[in-house]
Amino acid sequence: LKAHRLLPFLPSSSSTPLPTMGRRPARCYRYNKNKPYPKTRYCRGVPDPKIRIFDVGKKKIPCDEFPATVHLVCDEYQQLTSEALEAARIAVNKYMITNAGRDFFHIRMRPHPFNVIRINKTLSCAGADRLSSGMRGAFGKSYGTAARVDIGQVLISVRTKEEKCQIACEALRRAKFKFPGRQKIHVSSKFGFTRFTKDDYAKWKSMGRLTPDGNNVKWLSSRGPLWRLIGRENA
Repeated sequence: LKAHRLLPFLPSSSSTPLPTMGRRPARCYRYNKNKPYPKTRYCRGVPDPKIRIFDVGKKKIPCDEFPATVHLVCDEYQQLTSEALEAARIAVNKYMITNAGRDFFHIRMRPHPFNVIRINKTLSCAGADRLSSGMRGAFGKSYGTAARVDIGQVLISVRTKEEKCQIACEALRRAKFKFPGRQKIHVSSKFGFTRFTKDDYAKWKSMGRLTPDGNNVKWLSSRGPLWRLIGRENA
């Protein structure tokens, strides 16, 4: 009887469940140490990423309305968890709504969290040494998702009006606090989310060589059928 009292208490299935532990901090998954491990038919049971929306604001506005573009550029080779991406999206969106106005911006989150991160759960209650298997079978279970980003990769892009460019820079500066490592804010010379500089955009548009394509434009080259260019000036 006395020996029975000395045994540590192990909760049975009928007893009240122990409180669950908090999430492991993102610093544990910051570095690209392992090979990419995406979700496949073999890697099942992956939790849904926290970020579900990648375009926020007036995403259907034509590119003529928002000529200015600001990027948040990553300066390290690392992983960004889906929770960090969602927190940054919320921070940028909230600041832009408050200071620029709800109808004057379009935010695009550029990386997608495809990489699955794992955890090898171990018991930390009393008597855990007799129940846990240590490093035997240490390949962990799926725990969340992260995006693998490189140096110079764009994390967040904001297109807006020229007079609200500084507001977008401040919004992205606040988003930097949600990410590990270093980031830089880059004011783009391109027109909106297009591939043309502002001078080239004005030149090609005056020639009639640009056709609207949602929030981007298509460029008509001088090749192809003549009916596309007949009647256009300076073609």
